[in-house]
Formats: sequence, structure tokens, C-alpha cells
Amino acid sequence: MAAGRENIPRRSAAPPSKGDGGGASPGLSALADAVRAEALALGFDACGVAPAEAERDDGFDAWLDAGYHADMYWMPRTRALRQSVETLLPGCRSVVVVARNYNHPRPPAPEGAGKISRYAWGRDYHRVLIRPLRRLGGFIAAHQPDAAWRAWMDSGPVRERAWAARAGIGWVGKNSLILRRGMGSWFFLGVLLTTAELAPDGPASDRCGSCRACLDACPTGAIVSPRVVDANRCLAYHTIENRGEIPPEIQRQSSGWVFGCDICQEVCPWNLEVPVTTEKEFAPRPGTANPMPGELAEMDETAFSERFNGTPVRRAKLEGMRRNARMALDNPAK
Repeated sequence: MAAGRENIPRRSAAPPSKGDGGGASPGLSALADAVRAEALALGFDACGVAPAEAERDDGFDAWLDAGYHADMYWMPRTRALRQSVETLLPGCRSVVVVARNYNHPRPPAPEGAGKISRYAWGRDYHRVLIRPLRRLGGFIAAHQPDAAWRAWMDSGPVRERAWAARAGIGWVGKNSLILRRGMGSWFFLGVLLTTAELAPDGPASDRCGSCRACLDACPTGAIVSPRVVDANRCLAYHTIENRGEIPPEIQRQSSGWVFGCDICQEVCPWNLEVPVTTEKEFAPRPGTANPMPGELAEMDETAFSERFNGTPVRRAKLEGMRRNARMALDNPAK
């Protein structure tokens, strides 16, 4: 996980706004409300706050111990950092979580087309969303001049989903993704740590009930139990993160996916009526939603860059996409 400017604590000499109640409860609530309003003004669709001392979820350690992270080596390597935000920002008191809708319906696909996960159809979300998230950090510091902050947009050792659940953004669905009423799971998460104390939100209620749609639809059985995903079986892991050969049993179930997999999201009832994002940068670029595997398999670096430069697809690298394309040719979409 690359560390960028967002990983540097910031301070501001700007004066606090009138009415900031310091350590008093009304002041904490007023500042938290102002932060939420500013997040929406900056283009985010939701914002929540959790106290930094929120109860630790031991499920992550059990997930690592079971080897479900496959060869994503950075996860166990940064285990200690992920267990406490205090290690990332000493004196951290609040965790602010933001969400941004990226939903677009999948365009009609020609016969034999491959499939790319819809989060990767437009411009790389890291580049789009980190700037407004940093501005939100600056907003907090402007109201509390002594407050430091650090911001991550899926780029550091922060357990975004766990904090999103604690901050009331949504609940953890049985496919392990955060679900929110009116947004489903078609959204990106960003996390901002701050030493400022903000009035927290409560966690959202679990609304999955007895539904098993995602568990039953996963073609490889990657959702081994509710809210537990084994990356070793996950198409998204293999088509994005795996740099080696994809196991034959996974290939046979790939059904045309060449980057990521949205099956567990597409069958979720909460995802059926999500509005299209207002962020133009996330609109599908030509050839990104349903590329032809034969064309991908023959791409050189120049063609790959022209098609996918500035999108999340670059993470798979040329050789990874060519490998995935060959898999799709042998296992076309059903």
C-alpha cells in the first residue's frame, strides 16, 4: 500500500468557527454535524463518525490465521497497524468514514464479451476521491487548530469496512461488503483519522435477515460462511491480485470475468434499485465494461495503456489482463 501525502498529519492555524463548544457535548455534536454537512458538500454521499476506541473486531485476525488472505502478504505484515488507529495517528479520537456512489448499469454486451467489475469502468477512484477527503481533513483542522489528521482512500493499513460499520455508514453484508439503504454496496469508502473529538454515530442495523442470495450465487464458493470470504476461491482476487496461474477449478467458473467480479453484488436485493452516480469521472470509458477477450489477449503495452490508463484496471498489469483474457476465451460468459 503506497503512502502518499494523505498519510501526513496536517495542522491548521485557521481560527475555529464561532459556536465551537470545545470539549462540551453540544460543541462535539455541532462540529460532527458540520463535518457531515461539509462531506456532502464535497460530493460524498454519506458520512459517519466512530470513536477511535471502538471495540476491536477479532474476526480479522481469525480471517488472517485461516489463510483467507491468499498471497496478499501486506495484510499480515501490517496486522499490528490495522488493529489500532493509535498506531497510525497518536492521539486519534475520532474516525470519520465517507462513502461515494459509483453505480452505473452495465451497458449491453456483444456476444462473447468479457466482463470488468463496474467500479473499474471509469477513472481510478483513488485519484478522484482523495482530494475532497483531504479537504475534509482541512475543514476539521480549521475548526480545531490543534487537530491532526490522516486520510486514506483504500491506500493504507486501515480496515475501512469495520470502521464504516461502526460509523453507521451501513452494515456488513453476508458477502463481507458494506451495505447501505439506498446505495446497496455500490460505493467507495474513505477513512479520515483525527485527533479532534467528534460526536459519534451509532452502528447501522443488520438488514440481511435470512437472505442467502450472495452465498448461493458465488460460483466458486468463496463466501465460506456469512461475512467470511476466502480470497483463494474468489474470482476478484484471482483476476486482480494473483500474479501467478489461476487454478483450473477457478478458471472453469470464471464465466467471462477478466477483472474483478460483481456476482455477489448483482444478486443482492439491496443493489437492485441504486441510483446512478452523479460523479462523471466514474462513467464507463469506451471498452472498459465489456471488452472482447480476443482483443485483450493480443494487447501490447501501448494498447493496454491507451485503453486503461488512469483506471483501476491498471492494477492487474498487462500480463495479468492477457492471462485473464485467455481464461475468458476458454470460459466465456454464460
